[in-house]
Amino acid sequence: MNDFLKHDHQRDSGISNERRVLAALIMVAGFMLVEVAGGIISGSLALLADSAHMLTDAASLLLTWIAYQLARRPADQRRTYGYSRFQILAAFTNGITLFGLAGLIIWEAIDRIMTPQPVLGKPMLIIAAIGLVVNLITFFLIHSAEDHDLNMRGAMAHVMGDILASLAALIAAGLIWYGGWVIADPILSLLVALLLIRSAWQLSGDSGHILLEGAPAELELNEVVDDLMAHVNGLRDVHHVHVWMLTEDDTLATLHARVDQGIDAHQVLYDIKRRLSEQFGINHATVQLEFFARL
Repeated sequence: MNDFLKHDHQRDSGISNERRVLAALIMVAGFMLVEVAGGIISGSLALLADSAHMLTDAASLLLTWIAYQLARRPADQRRTYGYSRFQILAAFTNGITLFGLAGLIIWEAIDRIMTPQPVLGKPMLIIAAIGLVVNLITFFLIHSAEDHDLNMRGAMAHVMGDILASLAALIAAGLIWYGGWVIADPILSLLVALLLIRSAWQLSGDSGHILLEGAPAELELNEVVDDLMAHVNGLRDVHHVHVWMLTEDDTLATLHARVDQGIDAHQVLYDIKRRLSEQFGINHATVQLEFFARL
């Protein structure tokens, strides 16, 4: 696939993802209001926790949608790489908000375990069941998107948390309605919070690594140097190698290459960049040549 077709495909994919995210945003924001009312009426922490989670989901999906909008903007004088990295920033923000949400749920759940409060099981059960259906539809809508980049993973992590929260609320409602076990509400809320922390850790870790200009996990710098030395004629040394990710799909590199005096510099540059692209997927490399004079 040549660069033009590749970029065209990425643009079409981004537009498709953007529409899916917008549809999911409308569904999540709409049902969030229903859950707030249901949580207040029934007195259920699980429903209120889920509605709070859906509020952060709505914000997350909105941020994701904005990220796709900005990612299509061309580079300018101030942002010479364009705006595609905003998607990584959005994913990192989503991860951090998941940590905060989990903390709030844990705090309230512990308080309710120590001081149980009455909960209406039947209204809670009905609303939780409807919420589970809405969340499943939202998840499959987002999961069917073409490119599961970190931005989409962030949105999916939030929606997956909603599914777990709805399941917990459904189970808790059943235990309360049929057995009167009120403490099931905060206990299952704690379980959801722990699962949210796991998702938040992975998402913020992956996106944070990119924001810190880390190299791809599967790439070793020594391997890059050894490969270039073995496959590019005229190389004496490769040093000052830096490799980092701009986004999940864009890896950049800079390096210094020492070559023999009188060697065809254009050919060496071509061979280095071709090898980096074909072997390591690095399509944007800046190479500084240093000439080695034989005595």
